[in-house]
Amino acid sequence: MDKILIKDLEIFAYHGVLEEEKKNGQPFFVSAELYLDLREAGIKDDLSKTVNYATVCELIKETMTKEKFDLIEAVAETVAGAILLNYEMIKEVHLVISKPKAPIPMSFETVCVDIVRKKHIVYLGLGSNLGDKEGYLDYAIDQLNKDEYIRVNKVSEYIVTEPYGGVEQDDFLNGCVEIETLYTPMELLSVINDIEQSAGRKRLIHWGPRTLDIDILLYDRDIVMEEKLKIPHIEMIKREFVLKPLAEIAPYAVHPGVGKTVLRLLEDLSGEAPKL
Repeated sequence: MDKILIKDLEIFAYHGVLEEEKKNGQPFFVSAELYLDLREAGIKDDLSKTVNYATVCELIKETMTKEKFDLIEAVAETVAGAILLNYEMIKEVHLVISKPKAPIPMSFETVCVDIVRKKHIVYLGLGSNLGDKEGYLDYAIDQLNKDEYIRVNKVSEYIVTEPYGGVEQDDFLNGCVEIETLYTPMELLSVINDIEQSAGRKRLIHWGPRTLDIDILLYDRDIVMEEKLKIPHIEMIKREFVLKPLAEIAPYAVHPGVGKTVLRLLEDLSGEAPKL
């Protein structure tokens, strides 16, 4: 991907563990690599097709001077988040924040924190079979959109499906959404668990009835194997009620574990090519 490079932007700010650092301040230097598609801007010579690096510099300065942090790690995290949240075109940022006047009692050039943060494309499965099923799915989407670190890009049609797992219960209403997020997988899991709980979700019976169920199906092309989280979702390739709405919004998303598109997985499961 193309990038805009801002190198050694000098900003006087008040960050540090020591009280005199917060009182007297010191210079910091920021280098930022902003990853975005610059082709159309270059062809059309049009500022609206890129980002104005002068305004990015102002945002970095404003972010670094409106608060005082103990750690430059916290400064870097806050600046990266501000850039990604304020500029839709920027998909990834590489930041180096230097502190050449750090209180170190020996000769040195500078101390730096170097981080990379990006927007992640994630697919979630939604389900409900208690109460106002459509209302619960709409509630989940609304709550996701209210989180500043999440943007809902696409929502599938809702489909009625039979219960899965052998527990006698009402039919489900299912759907899928595509989101763009700054959260890590485990952070996102915590967010969706909170949304489920706020909708009255109670985990009493495995594969049992529920007001709202939200599953992380795919997270970029990452494979996550944690005790509390498996991505891709380990059951998704067996579930038509997941693959059908997912194929509607992301037919060519690839399952990194088996190397097949969602459309191909649905075809394999149903035995025929789906109509999109």
